[in-house]
Amino acid sequence: MHRAYIQREKALGYPQHGPPPVRAMGDQTGVGGGRVTANPEPEMEARIQKAVEFKAEGYRCYKDKKFRDAIGKYHRALLVLKGVHEEGEERKANGGAGTRLTEAQKVRVEATEIECYDSLTACLLQSELVNYERVKEYCLKVLEKQNSNFKATYRAGIAFYHLGDYGNALLYLKEARSREPTDTNVLRYIQLTEMKVQRSNQRERKGLKEVIG
Repeated sequence: MHRAYIQREKALGYPQHGPPPVRAMGDQTGVGGGRVTANPEPEMEARIQKAVEFKAEGYRCYKDKKFRDAIGKYHRALLVLKGVHEEGEERKANGGAGTRLTEAQKVRVEATEIECYDSLTACLLQSELVNYERVKEYCLKVLEKQNSNFKATYRAGIAFYHLGDYGNALLYLKEARSREPTDTNVLRYIQLTEMKVQRSNQRERKGLKEVIG
């Protein structure tokens, strides 16, 4: 349902955080003059853990109603994870096998990304001036990976409503209602959206009558 609107690029991270392994500047060789190949697993684990820590800090800020600080922490978590993805792509481009993540690490990376984007939408909706375009973007990123996510579905509906796209607003809101039929917020937004659609249809009919004469 949502895939027609999903941004296809995988925006999930940024430059790597944390210091590199301690080596003398320019030292690329090991004993006997052979080139040393760093084992990426410990470094990747450290990066993933750092992203998880940023996410946890973001949650604490959110609980303390420090929404701007929370947004910053969630973005930093995603920056770290982007570094993980970018290194893998760089290795592949250079003929390597890509970043060696275990299956468990891959699961943690994806789960952390989903939670960060989901939490970012919650923070943005608490802003004095809500950026509904960004809310929509983040919700669709969540739904791309987790299409059964109720909150992302509901919030996507809200975003489409405030962006004036009532058709898609109803689409997502009704999908949210199918999962939580008694949720009063969902029901209220469906009612508001249907009223907007009805008024829009009335204006169109009136305009058509005036044209016909």
